[in-house]
Parts: sequence; C-alpha cells; structure tokens
Amino acid sequence: MRVFITGGSGLLGSKLAEIAASRGHEVFSGYCHHLPEMGERIKFDLANQDEIKNKIREVVPDVVFHTAALTDVDKCETDRELAFKINVLGTELVAKSAAEVGAFVVYASTDYVFDGKRGMYKEDDRTDPINHYGLTKLLGERFCDCIARTCVIYGARPASGKVNFALWLIEKLRSGEPVKIVTDQYVTPTLNTNLAEMMLGAGEKRIEGIYHMAGATRISRYGFACELARSFGFDAGLVIPSKMSDMSWNAKRPADSSLDTFKAQKSLEERPYDLKESLRALREEIELAF
Repeated sequence: MRVFITGGSGLLGSKLAEIAASRGHEVFSGYCHHLPEMGERIKFDLANQDEIKNKIREVVPDVVFHTAALTDVDKCETDRELAFKINVLGTELVAKSAAEVGAFVVYASTDYVFDGKRGMYKEDDRTDPINHYGLTKLLGERFCDCIARTCVIYGARPASGKVNFALWLIEKLRSGEPVKIVTDQYVTPTLNTNLAEMMLGAGEKRIEGIYHMAGATRISRYGFACELARSFGFDAGLVIPSKMSDMSWNAKRPADSSLDTFKAQKSLEERPYDLKESLRALREEIELAF
C-alpha cells in the first residue's frame, strides 16, 4: 500500500510513518519545515494549493493520513484567516486531490469540536466548539472518509523536535522545577503510538465514519501530570494545582472534552490503551531511545 502522510515529521505523523514502514507499506512523508526521519520526503505546504494538488497527483497514494494542521490553539484564535486557510481549505483540497486519484483519507481531528460541558462524548453527540481551532477542525471533518477524533496526544520526541506535554513535563521535573497544572480540565490523553496504530488499521481496511481514537482513561490534566511524574520516578509534589481561570490563554478551552472510546474498542483491531498501559509503553520507548 502506498501511504502519504501529511505532517510526516510531527508527533503523530512520524509514528504513523514508522509503523507503516514496519508493516511493509511504501511511505511518503509530507513535511513543511522539519525533515521526516522515515519514508520518502515530500515538501508539502498546506497553505500552497498548487503544491497540495501536484504532490498528491505525483505520489498517487492508496491512503492519505492527514495529520498536518495549525494546532496552536491560541494562534488559531488570533489569526483566524490563517487557521481557516490551513485547517479548512487545506483539508478540503487534500481530500479532493486524494479523491481524484482514488485515495482514502484518514483525518486527525480533535476533542475540541465539543464545548466541554459534560465530557465522555460519543461520536454522535452534538458538536459545539468554543474556540476557532475546534471550529476549523470540525469544518475539516466533512471532507474526509475516516475521522479520528483524539485528545492530548503525547509520546517520544518526533523528528521536528517539538516537545509535547509529556516530554515538557518530564524535562521540568528532571530539573526539579515546580510546574503548575490545572485541576479543572478533564481529558482522555492519547499515546501517539496507540493512535497511529488505530489510524493505520482504519486506513488499511478503509473504515469510514467518525471514531474517537483516544486514550481510554478520563483524567484531569493535573491527575495526568501526577501519574506521569510517578511513572518516571519523579516527585509528584512538584506538580502544583492550578485553575483554568489562572491561565493567560487567548482562546477558551473546554473544561471536559474527554472522549468515549467504546465504538473504537468495538470496531478497531487496535484498541485504545488505558493510561497505565500507555505510560508503560511510553517509558519503554523512551528507555530504548536513550
């Protein structure tokens, strides 16, 4: 199978490329700024419409995994035109260009399509994003074949070198620096390896529809940070409780955007991990890397 991955040097895209290559797929890794480590490198800018069409026509993939996006929630709020151009128009063109060559599109979406008023959202629950990032990702969903909604992706460092929540926290704790984490925001944190395997399985079998491909454990950001600290042998006392109202964010965040993963557990070969299993897998991966 010929696999084209947008965002191939990112936290999710790089893991997708690694696993796809290990399964014998021919991998093409699209990138904008940072060179991917796996697959044939394809320069690919979601803000450049001609480039999107030309590159997908050149590759002629069987499946496109669309993981590239403007994910900076606050930047999406302050630069709405750019967010719309990349996350909506870019996604539309990726999907249309893929359809022209008969490719199936698996799209990485977000828990931020929900307002966060109650949590443990199911796939058919009403969407109502409270920030522009969530809105643009929701608008992008309508163009794609398989929608993988996920939540707080974390994992080992990708080719781009971008530090995700887990590695950022580990680095802070290793230095002995106290870290303020909110206690009143609930999520279902998702290990990038687990998510990549779920998405790849959906692409291989061309499974259509919306699936909540997230971690199977609902927990507060603070609770997640404490579990991470304990898992890596750090003092959880360095994690200082804070409130969402204390944060200087440009964009609103949902208070409880946790996702119900029952449909994914029932329908996908790779099931969503619970937090204990995810942290064990992360620990093993980091130990192997270093």
